[in-house]
Amino acid sequence: MNSLHTMKALLTNTVLIYGALAWFTAQMLKIILNYVRERRLDLGLFWSAGGMPSSHSAFVCAISVAIALREGLGSPLFALAVGIAVIVMYDAAGVRRAAGRQATVLNKMIEELFQGHPISDEELKEILGHTPTQVIFGAVLGVTMTWIGMTLVWHGA
Repeated sequence: MNSLHTMKALLTNTVLIYGALAWFTAQMLKIILNYVRERRLDLGLFWSAGGMPSSHSAFVCAISVAIALREGLGSPLFALAVGIAVIVMYDAAGVRRAAGRQATVLNKMIEELFQGHPISDEELKEILGHTPTQVIFGAVLGVTMTWIGMTLVWHGA
């Protein structure tokens, strides 16, 4: 497979395109919602993890819906996509969120324990995961964008 054929395959892969669009939209919404809440434009949020809505959920749910529309609900590929989506969303709201909470506690402990005698200038990243609400909104975003796009715009292409 030559590189031109590979590039064309990637750029015309509707499953990947809808996943990327859902991820991009979720990341842009983080910036917009933060601006509304904080009255401060933080473009760095585009590359950040955590926050509302979950771009992880948007991405995996968009891909799952795109696969369902192309391959059917009974396809093994759809089953795999749903399985991965469930794992990613569980991880985002569970394991990664717990790690973020632990980072908050550790940062506070280090600050109090070594008052005036820092052991490190670098704080642990505290916003790693998502609340269940953030995960649900990301999932709804991915499902809705893909379903509308593929059924009304691309007609399940």
